[in-house]
Amino acid sequence: MKQRNSLPSILRSSVMLVALCSLLLAGCSTTSSNTNANAKLDELTVLLDWYPNAVHTFLYAAEANGYFEEAGLKVKLQTPADTNDAVKLVATGKADLALSYQMQVAISRAEDIPVVSLAAIVRHPLNRLFALQESGISRPRDLVGQQIGYPSIPLDEAIVNTMVEHDGGDASALHYQDIGWDLIPAMTTKRVDAIIGGYVNHEKLLLEKEGVKLVSFDPSQYGVPDYYELVLIASEDGIDKKQELYRRFIEAAAKGQQYTAEHPDEALALLLDKQEGEFPLDDDVEKQSLDILMPLMDAGGEAFGSQSSENWQSVIDWMQEHGLLKQAVAPEEAFRNL
Repeated sequence: MKQRNSLPSILRSSVMLVALCSLLLAGCSTTSSNTNANAKLDELTVLLDWYPNAVHTFLYAAEANGYFEEAGLKVKLQTPADTNDAVKLVATGKADLALSYQMQVAISRAEDIPVVSLAAIVRHPLNRLFALQESGISRPRDLVGQQIGYPSIPLDEAIVNTMVEHDGGDASALHYQDIGWDLIPAMTTKRVDAIIGGYVNHEKLLLEKEGVKLVSFDPSQYGVPDYYELVLIASEDGIDKKQELYRRFIEAAAKGQQYTAEHPDEALALLLDKQEGEFPLDDDVEKQSLDILMPLMDAGGEAFGSQSSENWQSVIDWMQEHGLLKQAVAPEEAFRNL
């Protein structure tokens, strides 16, 4: 009888012990969860190069999926008032990181502005030479005698000159017309025969949507280095103080890019939810844009954002050859892989 009565007692003790352990574990879990939730996140201000569009999908995917927070970061994505503001604001410490352009970084370094590229985001040119199909232009050297619209940027002029000369044409015989940023109207009204400064994932798509038939030429196929179009920049001082934060940002951004590659429609929807009222996006155009961008952002077997000395050297050499740099720039000072 004692043995029979002792069994329920043991069971009761076991149940009570298990219950107590469960409560203790739950308490520990809750405390840990609350600690993580209340942990102070390191804040970063990141400037876009333009208003939110398809090229920024990976950032909004990283934000929406919590990748920045998992990295211990609170990231504020901002649109600059002017595309030229990003370099200045980063250089003066008013922003931590920004999306800018490889050649702009080289120009800035040549002017003693201490910005550094930390990652190649779009690894190939987006800026293309577009010509009206009806103009009869089938190759760059056919531009001789035609009207070329451009936003009065010496870099764009150097790109076209190089392309024409590489194709056997006389660059000194080219006719340029300053059209500012009215690239699309200049083509739809046929004020010019060709434009430089428009992007293959934006202006080309908008023009084609309006029924304008174009021929497109990639600068990297006609003597211009295969440069990084879009890069992530920081200041030298910022790198000294926040290198670990920047490394965590790039790792989280890489997860956003991976998510975008695996779930393009879902990722694009996250971006479209963030579009700015004054710059409404065309869903179809942005979908086409993302399709164009993904292979140009793909680092292949290399790490997301990785950059090479060879690429930077070829770009700097070409820019110096065309008088675009005020002084020599050392590649190792212009970029860094974290």
